[in-house]
Amino acid sequence: MKPIRALLAAALAAASLAAHAVGSLADLSILDRSTGRELPVYWHDGRAYVVGRPGNEYQVVVRNRRGEDLLAVVSVDGLNVMNGETASPRQSGYVLAPWSRVEVRGWRKSLDEVAAFYFTPLGDSYAARTDRPANVGVIGVALFRRKPEPPPVAQYAPEEKLRAESGADLQREPAREKSANGALARPAPAPGAPLGTGHGRREESRVRMVDFERATEEPAETVAIYYDSYRNLVAMGVLQPERAPRNPDPFPTAFAPDPWR
Repeated sequence: MKPIRALLAAALAAASLAAHAVGSLADLSILDRSTGRELPVYWHDGRAYVVGRPGNEYQVVVRNRRGEDLLAVVSVDGLNVMNGETASPRQSGYVLAPWSRVEVRGWRKSLDEVAAFYFTPLGDSYAARTDRPANVGVIGVALFRRKPEPPPVAQYAPEEKLRAESGADLQREPAREKSANGALARPAPAPGAPLGTGHGRREESRVRMVDFERATEEPAETVAIYYDSYRNLVAMGVLQPERAPRNPDPFPTAFAPDPWR
């Protein structure tokens, strides 16, 4: 398998394990940048959901849980976040060093800049504005391990080669393999328009290109988080509607009435 050119984000110190993350090789979570809070995950029919608030910016956080390099190919609304093309696991992504994480804050415009993600109605989403609205409402990451480097070939001196061919035992230190790691109830509301992800303001986000050769053609793991507005998730049955608050009056009448029964 040929190496691909991938992006290595600035390494971030590993934080404590996210309480609302999804995944095994790496944790996938969504942070609402407008509130500074990680969005809680709700499970329904085997899928993970988060509630998006229209207008709020957000970021996708991928945290490597392994002591090895991983390639994370990230998609939003069925589009690759690196180049905006219809997403495929075979495309480029972000390289995560062991135990590190990357914060994907937007659609990549260059090695130095992204256009911020924000929750927005379907019609304003980047996918709809580029005539590809079919997969709006899902964030995914395909994870690949790096292909290990082959062990070095043993080198024999001429006399050792003769002894080896004659069947004599050679006393030598076993060859050491190189490391493969890089440095690196109120009634449920009627559903509204689906929520998508917009193409927002430009902001600085510096990365650099590195080589990454995948260990396998297919991802080692694929993780997805679905999102929509609170109104729509209640209508879908993912969330229970909030109950109307009770406001009892401590002095409802002036006199005590007779019992009705």
